[in-house]
Amino acid sequence: MIVIDGSQGEGGGQIFRSSLTLAMCLGKSVRIQNIRAGRPRPGLLRQHLTCVRAAQTISGAQVAGDELGSTEVTFKPGKVEAGEYRFSVGSAGSTSLVFQTILMPLFFSEGESEVTFEGGTHNGFSPSYDYIDQCFLPAIRGLGYRAKVELDRFGFYPAGGGSWKASIMTVDSIRPIELVERGQVIDTRAVATSSRIPEHINERELAQVKKKFFWPDESLQPRMVESEGPGNIVSLQIASENITEVIEVVGEKKLSAERVAGRAIKSAKEYLESAVPVGEHLADQLLLPMVLGNGGQFRTLRPSLHFLTNVDVIKHFLDVEIDVNQENNNVYTVSIAK
Repeated sequence: MIVIDGSQGEGGGQIFRSSLTLAMCLGKSVRIQNIRAGRPRPGLLRQHLTCVRAAQTISGAQVAGDELGSTEVTFKPGKVEAGEYRFSVGSAGSTSLVFQTILMPLFFSEGESEVTFEGGTHNGFSPSYDYIDQCFLPAIRGLGYRAKVELDRFGFYPAGGGSWKASIMTVDSIRPIELVERGQVIDTRAVATSSRIPEHINERELAQVKKKFFWPDESLQPRMVESEGPGNIVSLQIASENITEVIEVVGEKKLSAERVAGRAIKSAKEYLESAVPVGEHLADQLLLPMVLGNGGQFRTLRPSLHFLTNVDVIKHFLDVEIDVNQENNNVYTVSIAK
């Protein structure tokens, strides 16, 4: 049995989720200890518990330690079965993280799956539904992974109540990824999405984007939506010849509209000035599709601790070379040989 220390490196829930994904795809049993040990609230929260329950459901796994607050879980997967599933976080916890936990195993199952997710759809510290739809899924589609998503209801923290569906097709053939050049930027868009807060918040956020980037008015899109509770998110979408990058910042109560937009603008400027195709968060999310597929290479920004921790977890499960080479101060090439 593989033993993973959940307090290593970044020490967050990603160690737990990646371990579950790899265990299911490779048919290996795993024990994850010290789960989120360094966090203010250690152990499993609702979204982590939903991840392991979802993994158990699709793989018929034997599980021990699956309860709120647990800091150790043993997971022994069976065969992953395609089918129709519904998973509810039961709070505003991130549904996209549940989706990413079970996505790769369902890609390699025998048949198409239809999965409904309920909970948070646009959360801080996790990819939003929009990011999944516009950045992550198009990026892995180039490798041969096919999935479609459809949003039913928005769900912001802390009310939650969001819902969306994913159709996940079985894999036919997988290609290596080759994302070393971004190509020309062909479209830019700023979307400010809010629910149950004054419309001027959206307007001020978009005005800040126009002030810093001089993007035309038709590229600035205010979006008022319905949800169970208030919420706000700024999304900067940069479509290039070879990839679409999405940079997001979720609004907070004590953060002005200008500062929310300013954080997104700062990250977008760093991405644009670097000329790399793959942004910081997508780099992290491409690792599992690459190591479970046919490898390849991409250029990205300086790897985050999140990324490096994910590399360490992968190497506990697979004997694979993951080379991270620095080109200059903030540009790196990631190569995975298969």
